[in-house]
Parts: sequence; C-alpha cells; structure tokens
Amino acid sequence: MGRGDGSGRIVSPEDADDTDTGILHVDMDAFYASVEILDDPSLRGKPIVVGAPEGRSVVSSASYEARRFGVRSAMPVSQALRLCPTAIVVQPHFDRYVELSRRVMDIFRSVTPLVEPLSIDEAFLDVRGARRLWGSPGHIARMLRARVLDETGLTCSIGVAATKHVAKMASTISKPDGLLIVPGADTQAFLAARPVRALWGVGPKSAEALEGRGIHTVADVLATPRAVLDRALGPAMGDRIWHLARGIDPREVDTQRIEKSVGHEETFHEDVSDAAILRSELRRLADRVGARLRQGGWEARTVALKLRFADFTTISRSQTLPEPTSVSQRIGAAAVELFDSVDRYLPVRLIGVRGERLQIAEAGGLALWDDDEDWRRVEDALDGATARFGRGAVTRATHLGPSRGGGSLPSHPRPPEPRP
Repeated sequence: MGRGDGSGRIVSPEDADDTDTGILHVDMDAFYASVEILDDPSLRGKPIVVGAPEGRSVVSSASYEARRFGVRSAMPVSQALRLCPTAIVVQPHFDRYVELSRRVMDIFRSVTPLVEPLSIDEAFLDVRGARRLWGSPGHIARMLRARVLDETGLTCSIGVAATKHVAKMASTISKPDGLLIVPGADTQAFLAARPVRALWGVGPKSAEALEGRGIHTVADVLATPRAVLDRALGPAMGDRIWHLARGIDPREVDTQRIEKSVGHEETFHEDVSDAAILRSELRRLADRVGARLRQGGWEARTVALKLRFADFTTISRSQTLPEPTSVSQRIGAAAVELFDSVDRYLPVRLIGVRGERLQIAEAGGLALWDDDEDWRRVEDALDGATARFGRGAVTRATHLGPSRGGGSLPSHPRPPEPRP
C-alpha cells in the first residue's frame, strides 16, 4: 500500500489490462507544493512546506521530500520544522492554486462532461461514453496525465477501475506521478490485500474498532460475519464496509455534487486570550465564509465553530439557524454566540468558522419582511468591490492593523466553477 510519502508506490505497466473499467480518479501530486515549485524551479528536489513562515500556522501541503521526514498536511509548521529542519517554508498563494485547478479541470471536461470535482486538486471522471472518441479507459488516463503535464507543468496520479471507491484507492497507491489500473475481474483480489484503513470512510476510530477485533485487512472484513461489523461500527457503517469490501459501489459520477461545508480557519502567531480580539477574528472569518457561500450560490443551515487551545486540545460547537443564510453578519453572530458559550480555560491557538448543511440559494425566495435586507445590500457592495479591486480592498474597521495569524486559508477548498 502506497503511503503519503510515496514509498510503497505501485503502478501499472504500459500494456495493463483495463477490461471492465471506466471510472477514473485523478489526484494532483502535492498540489500546493507542486505549484510553488512550478513557479520557483530552484525549489525542485528540496523539502518544501507550504504555510506561514512564522511557524504557528499549519502545513497546507508538503513536497514528497518533506513527507519522507514525517511532515503531513494540517501539522503545525513548528512541528514540521522539528521533523525536517532543512525544510523550506513557502507562503501559500491560493489564487494561483485556483487558477491551476481551473486549467486542470478544463482538461478533464474536454475529454468527458462527466466530471465530479471532489476538491481543488482531485476529481472523478466517467469515461465509459468516451471510448469511441478517445480510446480505452487506460489510454484516456495516459493521455490525461500527458496533457496535464504538458499544459500545466504539474503531475497527477490516476486510478482506473470499475467503481469510484476502487479508483480512488488505486490513485492513492500509485502516487506520486503514477497510474494504476484495476480491471474488473481483479477487483476482489486487489481489495483483499489492502489494509482496512484504506477503505473509504474508515477513519482512525473505526479502524481501531475493527483492529481491536482482529480485523486488519479487507480479507479479514470478508471473513467477518455481518453482525460483528454492525456491532463494531453500527448498522449504517457496517453495511457500507460490508459492500465496499466486496467491490460493490453503485455511486455514479455526479457532476452536480453538492458541497458539504464552506469554512475558514486561522492559526495565530501567538496564542490569544483577549475575547474581544477573538470575536473580531470570528467576524472576519465569517465574512470570508459568507463571501464564498454567495460566490457559489449556497446558503448554510448550520454554523460551526472550531477552537484549538494552547495545549492543542480542539473543540467544535455548532448551531442550526432558524433560516439558511449566506449573510456574513448572521454567520458571524452565530459564531460569536457559540464562542461565548465555551469555557475557555487556556489561550486560543486556532479559530475557525464553517457553514454546514449547504443548500442552493433560492433567488427571489426572500420573505415579505427581510431582517437582513440592509446587510444584504452592504455585502453585495462589498462583493462588488472585491470583484473589482481584489480581496481586502474594503474591510471592517475592526480588522485594520497588523495581522495576528498566518493567513486564512479555506478549510475545505472548493474546486473552481467551470468556465462559461
């Protein structure tokens, strides 16, 4: 099984059998780090950490050279530098990542309209209907890898299989810069050898529950009675794992995939105890969340707060709103209310705001009396100023002054919208 540092990588030979396949999972290799290396070739071959250089931010991405020292995404930059003292810390350039992501997704859509972006750097493609035009799934995957490299200078890894789940597993194993094809007839054998943690949806807690019962591989899952899986994981997850272990995954590539959440978070240069400062940061993050919701045409039914204290203890709180909204003021008010309900026993290291349970905004669906009408007008004007002059051209007065954090990045970056 391939690991995050690229060791254990498995790829298919040029003449690999691709019978009974048609689903591709394409995953860009160390995307943020690779874009920084593309723009500064002197970084090539060196351990790169994308994050704020102050060391209090978290790692957004790391090159494979850094990963081999144990550096991982979401790790504090200070910890990454302890693991890899020679790492070069590079400030993230999110607008550049979005630009390259859009170019990559355009390449995918030039081959098939059935593209389901999962995030800014990965997508599923259904190429079963593109055979006559482009060739077999294996041929299409090789063509896509060559085009992405030629047209963007970036590498990607692709898994080719009969289902989404197996294709995603295959792309992970082939990283970096690889291609792994799992013909339909080999699905069972491919899955049986994989660790149970490789199954989609099996997180650390689920893995511990299974491994505590001696279930370490997918082959072990196949040999386990269904009732045991249900007791270990609950009926819903037990049913899911039972089917995935057998290669049963009826999900189609969904081009209209609904986002699950939109969030932003900030790691401070120094831990913050002042509640007024923290409330101001929440308002700023809520402004970013609301802007992204409006840009995407979404509204959130739930607002979630994330706090990480100085001892790295992390808590989350959420609140369901009376009505779904994309109004930043309403999101910020909910986040502040959640914040005020928390017993803060230590200074805060990280703070985040997220809109959850998203739904498509209903144009013209406002009530006769809209309590947020004035704020909508203000935020429409802010959105217009941002579109014309760039982010930060207009902001709240309370947000003026030196930055307290390493730059706010989306906690769940959305893929860019298709070009009109």
